[in-house]
Amino acid sequence: MTDLLKRFPLPVIVLAQLFGTSLWFSINGVWLSLSAQLGLTETDLGRLTLAVQAGFIAGTLTIAVTGLADRFGASRIFAVSSLLGALVNGGFVFAAGLPPLDFLLRFAAGLCLAGIYPLGMKMVIAWTPKYAGAALAWLVGMLTLGTALPHLMRGATFGMPWEWPLFAASVLALAGGTLVFMLGDGPHLPKSNGPLPLSQGLAALRIPRFRAVSGGYFGHMWELYAFWTLTPLLIGRELDRMGLGAGLIPWFAFAIIGIGAAGCIGGGRLSRTKGSEWVASRALALSGTVCLLYPWLSGLAPEMLMALLFVWGVAVIADSPQFSALAAATAPRESVGSSLAVMNAVGFGLTLPAIWLTSGLWAQLGVWVVLLLVPGPVLGLWSLARARPAATDV
Repeated sequence: MTDLLKRFPLPVIVLAQLFGTSLWFSINGVWLSLSAQLGLTETDLGRLTLAVQAGFIAGTLTIAVTGLADRFGASRIFAVSSLLGALVNGGFVFAAGLPPLDFLLRFAAGLCLAGIYPLGMKMVIAWTPKYAGAALAWLVGMLTLGTALPHLMRGATFGMPWEWPLFAASVLALAGGTLVFMLGDGPHLPKSNGPLPLSQGLAALRIPRFRAVSGGYFGHMWELYAFWTLTPLLIGRELDRMGLGAGLIPWFAFAIIGIGAAGCIGGGRLSRTKGSEWVASRALALSGTVCLLYPWLSGLAPEMLMALLFVWGVAVIADSPQFSALAAATAPRESVGSSLAVMNAVGFGLTLPAIWLTSGLWAQLGVWVVLLLVPGPVLGLWSLARARPAATDV
């Protein structure tokens, strides 16, 4: 069985990543049933969602500063994180509606995800280094589908007992961890010969090109999660103008967010001939252009604006795996895992104020609130333009 898995490492890692990251938004997908039974509000949902984000940031910072991702085998960290994540996610069933225990369990789920998402990227690079941009595109595409999935569940499974989908997410996480543990670590990255100094996890920050690529990623992240948060609100506005019911919102939200997976995979294919930097810069420029123009075009026919949202959904995530591939190619080979972890930590940290600002000001500004996201792509493109050309592209 192990030999069979090693013949197809990328599909194994991608599937395990999808299973493991199902923990991320597991409660979002059953929120209508959960809130109806326990009397929780959208404010509680925001609190628990931010708990996961905060846990992920804390976990990635810990991995980056201590160099844990490069001291131990990535497959073992992934497997242990999946096991612990499955347990705390299942434990939420018994703690729902009991603050602060529910918050702490979702925070712990975020900590576990820090051992799944960045380590999954490291494993992809360790198994398929030649076309890292194309391989990581599949990985981020699965994360995008995982983000969109709760909206599909909201539309399709209203009334389902909320405990069962949560337990199912835990079972999937266990399956993903088992697959990766059986696969093992890839042969294309050096193994640590002993404990790394604490500073090793931050070594990549001393490399100018890594800082420039990371700056591009940070600008992308400022826009990405805030756009995903605003997507149901933007859709609701256009459906209302078309005289359609709000029941269609989750279906369109799933489609607009989920189509980003096609953007990731298509961008990955382009990166094999054009290079990761070419794909990242153009996807970020397209996304930023739509972001800038959208409120000025808000008087157009709602069908046209819905089509524009689909374009935005493709472009807003297509650059993400390419930034990760560029960063991995630039970072010291002995600390790739830690370097990606610190980039993830800062990037996801920026999502918190972006989400808070845009969701908090939606009632006052309406569609014009998306202009607050424009500085992300602008500064990201400026930073990426400062990157010195690498000897070889990804």
